[in-house]
Amino acid sequence: MTAHATATVPLAIARVRKERGRRLPRMVWVGTGIVALFVVCAVFAPLVAPADPLAQDVLASLQPPSWAHPLGTDSLGRDVLSRLIWASRIDLTIGFLGAVLPAIVGTILGALAGYYGGWLDAVVMRFSDLVQAFPSYILVIALVFVLGAGPVSILVSMTVVSWVAYARLMRTEMLRVREQDYIAAARVSGFSSARVLWRHALPNSISQSLVYLPSDVVAATLGLAALSFLGLGIQPPAPEWGAMIADGQTYIRAQWWLSTVPGLAIVLFGLGLNLIGEGLESWVRK
Repeated sequence: MTAHATATVPLAIARVRKERGRRLPRMVWVGTGIVALFVVCAVFAPLVAPADPLAQDVLASLQPPSWAHPLGTDSLGRDVLSRLIWASRIDLTIGFLGAVLPAIVGTILGALAGYYGGWLDAVVMRFSDLVQAFPSYILVIALVFVLGAGPVSILVSMTVVSWVAYARLMRTEMLRVREQDYIAAARVSGFSSARVLWRHALPNSISQSLVYLPSDVVAATLGLAALSFLGLGIQPPAPEWGAMIADGQTYIRAQWWLSTVPGLAIVLFGLGLNLIGEGLESWVRK
């Protein structure tokens, strides 16, 4: 029984014990610092923002950056910096949920399909093929148009479209892991099929999905910005990066900061997440 217990120790735990001294790449910490800056601004927006993001002052519209308004004002006299900070609450929330929710759905379906196989595997894979047959952005726009603009419909649409990647990653890893000796040892030990799947197989199959997650957060954030730019995302007057870019495009020649600043925010946030994803990928492969 002791040999069986030793054999069923998940490989992920054994790897952590063996490589406890190995450090994460520097790019992971740099990316984490960038993302943490955005998270702090989002969480403490009421304290960080210098003004009310919805307060209008038409007499002070389209002012250039100054001490009173570090990033200037928009066409309605609203402080751009304040709107940028408050917009991070919406963009980060939907960006993270737009990746985490599909990750949960796809991981569960992929794990079940890869572990049990048979008709369940066939149904999940054929349904994923059906979803992938449509261009992702077109499908998201169509779903948002049907469900109506707003955060809930956006998250539902992203989940419907994005779960496929996680399901395929998890299924591929699960097909490999389920044939390992420690899985066979767990079955021989009398553990239930559900326990073997969730306690032993899943922890050793999820690493690739976790590495993919930061990149998917970037995709979800860009998707939200694109929808808002087209008028299908977060509705005014709520501040959102994509909507801010759309509002400022009319004045791009004279008041370049109106579109440039939120665009740079998206780029910087995406850079931080990509650094985390690439660093984790190189760390896992070592």
